[in-house]
Amino acid sequence: MDWAGLLRRGLLELRLRPAEFWALTPVELMVMLGLEQAAPPLTRARLAELAAAFPDQTRR
Repeated sequence: MDWAGLLRRGLLELRLRPAEFWALTPVELMVMLGLEQAAPPLTRARLAELAAAFPDQTRR
């Protein structure tokens, strides 16, 4: 991660104090800067794939 660049943006663009910047999680900072990457919506087909790959109960 480009911490120097993120710190610069946090302090200058978001006007955060250093303590406020360092108290954020990386995800919170990305959201505040508009850098978050939205996950695609979970479709029924994808849910079925995940359920098959990771069943709740093991088969005997």
